[in-house]
Amino acid sequence: MELYPPDDPYVFRIVFLGLPIAVRWYGVLIMIGILLAAWLSMRRAQARGYDPEHVWNQITIGLIMGIIGARLYYVAFMWDRFAGNPLAIINLTTGGLAIHGALIGGVLAALIYSHRQHLPFWDWVDTCIPGFLLGQAIGRWGNFFNQEAYGVPTSLGFGVRIDPAYRLPPFNDMQLYPPNVLFHPTFLYESLWSLIGVGLLLWLDHRWGRPRPTGRRWLQPGDLFFVYAIYYSLGRFWIESLRIDSLYIGPLRTAQIISLVFMLAGAIVLYINHYDPPRWFRSDTNVQAGSEQNVAVGRNQKQSTQR
Repeated sequence: MELYPPDDPYVFRIVFLGLPIAVRWYGVLIMIGILLAAWLSMRRAQARGYDPEHVWNQITIGLIMGIIGARLYYVAFMWDRFAGNPLAIINLTTGGLAIHGALIGGVLAALIYSHRQHLPFWDWVDTCIPGFLLGQAIGRWGNFFNQEAYGVPTSLGFGVRIDPAYRLPPFNDMQLYPPNVLFHPTFLYESLWSLIGVGLLLWLDHRWGRPRPTGRRWLQPGDLFFVYAIYYSLGRFWIESLRIDSLYIGPLRTAQIISLVFMLAGAIVLYINHYDPPRWFRSDTNVQAGSEQNVAVGRNQKQSTQR
C-alpha cells in the first residue's frame, strides 16, 4: 500500500492587493491539532474545577513559547546552516521545528502561567498533557503533506512515496532508488503512537487519577506528565532510528539521547513522587485538595439552590 501526498503542499496561493498569500496544509494541520488539544483540555479543566478560559490563555502563551523553543532547539543543532545568514532563523517557511524544543517551551509557559494565576502547576500540567499529545498526533500529518520526516526505504509493501525533490542523499540517486521506492512513514508511526498514548493517559487518569475518590486514588499530581515523558520517549527512540533527517550530536542522534534522558528522568521522578515527594510536590497536592473542596462546596450550593 502506497501513501502519497497531494502534489501541492499548499491549500491555496493567491495574490491579494499585490501581496502573495499562501496557506500550507502543514499550517492547517497544526491549527486543527491545536483546536482539538484545546477542546480536550477544556473538557478536562472543567471536570477538575478550573475555569476553561485558562486553557485558551495557556495555549496563547504556550504556542508562542513552543514555537520559539522548537526553533531555537533546531537552530542549536543545525547552526552551520544558519551561521552565514542569522536572519534565516526567523524564516519558518524553510522548515526546522523540533518537538522536544516545543515541549520545553510549552512546559515553561505552563510554569509561568500557573504561577501568575495561582494554579497548582503539576495538576495543571496533568490536565493539559493528554491534549498536548493529541495535538502532536494531528500535527504530525503536516509532515506528510510536506514530504518530510520519513524514514529509510522499506520492503514491507507499505510506505510513503517521496518525490525526488524532497529526497535526502543518498536516496535522491534515482538509479539506486527509483521513483517507486517506498520509505517508512515515520510521521504516521509517531501519529499512531501518540493517539494510543492519549487513550492510555485518559484511561490511567480515569482508573487511578482525579476522577476517583481520594482514598482510592493512586496517581499523584505530575504523574500523567511523567508517564507521558516515558511513553512518548520510548516510541520516539525507536521511530528516530528509522528516520534519515535526524539532528546529531557527533555520531549520535539528538532525539534518541533526549528520549533516553526523558525516560530516565520520568521514571526517577515518578518514583520520588510516590515514595519521597519533595516539598514543592506536597504543596501542589495541598493546593489541589483545596481546589477540590471549593469545587465540591460550589456544587453543593448549586444543588441546594436548585432544590
